[in-house]
Amino acid sequence: MVPAHPASHPIDEQLPTEVARVLRTHLTRLGEPLRTTEPSFADPVDALTDFVLGGGKRLRPTFAWWGWRGAGGDPTGPDTEQLLCAVSSLELIQACALVHDDLMDSSDTRRGAPTVHIEFGRRHREAGWLGSAEQYGLAGAVLIGDLALAWADDMFYRCGLPEARLASAAPAWHAMRSEMLAGQYLDVLTQARGSESVDAALRIDQLKTAAYTVARPLHIGAALAGADESLIAALRQFGADIGVAFQLRDDMLGVFGDPAVTGKPAGDDLREGKRTVLLARGLEYAAAKNRDAEARRLRSYLGKAELTEQDVFDARQLLVELGAVDAVERQITELTESALAALASAGLAEPAGERLRALAMAATKRES
Repeated sequence: MVPAHPASHPIDEQLPTEVARVLRTHLTRLGEPLRTTEPSFADPVDALTDFVLGGGKRLRPTFAWWGWRGAGGDPTGPDTEQLLCAVSSLELIQACALVHDDLMDSSDTRRGAPTVHIEFGRRHREAGWLGSAEQYGLAGAVLIGDLALAWADDMFYRCGLPEARLASAAPAWHAMRSEMLAGQYLDVLTQARGSESVDAALRIDQLKTAAYTVARPLHIGAALAGADESLIAALRQFGADIGVAFQLRDDMLGVFGDPAVTGKPAGDDLREGKRTVLLARGLEYAAAKNRDAEARRLRSYLGKAELTEQDVFDARQLLVELGAVDAVERQITELTESALAALASAGLAEPAGERLRALAMAATKRES
């Protein structure tokens, strides 16, 4: 058992607020030189700053913080502010992924507001500038996402922690970035091929969500505290399982979620043609039961831009009747149980184990 420092601390209870404070400080610091040397870049800087500070659950910094605490990190120590900077940089990795993901998925809204490419297209259109407003919006989103990725590195490597501690976490940091991009590409490739494979959909979840949302942030936090390989392995197993369960819940919400809660239109995953595990299970079961008519109906909703409320209702009914919903719910339960078993074996300093168990339950039972 790793010794706790201490059993509880105010930052533990206020972590999202602390992360937002640190992000606000460092986004200002990173943006000011650009505003001075190139005032025309102020709009992208402001857009990224507003996007990062405008919402989000701060899950990645939270998992990194509890990985650090669980490995014996001391929140009363002299380098807590530097540690907060390091884990908060994960929000910029998330910003890069979301801005680019919205562009690739042709999503119009994010958190109930226009996505970055839609907003920049609107600005072009209203200003009456030359060329295509859509292309301008696309270019703006690509560059803003790239800026987020660059600034993530700046925040992480300039957080002020000793070089030896950063070096111990660097392999996990580098792997996380590559896994995220590989998962993004596999997602695009799978959609382009029209793949209906459950295995392919699961692999996307492992790379695109589990690795960079849970497993690698835990790994980074634990490594920054000097954790040994056995503790890191247990945390990564927990993170891999709960991360996939998190994404499976997201897939369910992408079809069954309430737009007033999720901030996304009803049935948005269907409209975008996403080959999620939920959809892949539905098609797999339709084939196994020789229900070709239901499979054709389900496929007809994928990528249908003008999806009606009735279409969404029918698709939901199909997925329930084919058994896909029950199958995904069972998988979420099994993965959650496996994750909690790995967590129990880790020997974490408390209250990290308790908090990670609570995070696991919240991530898999949420409504947004």
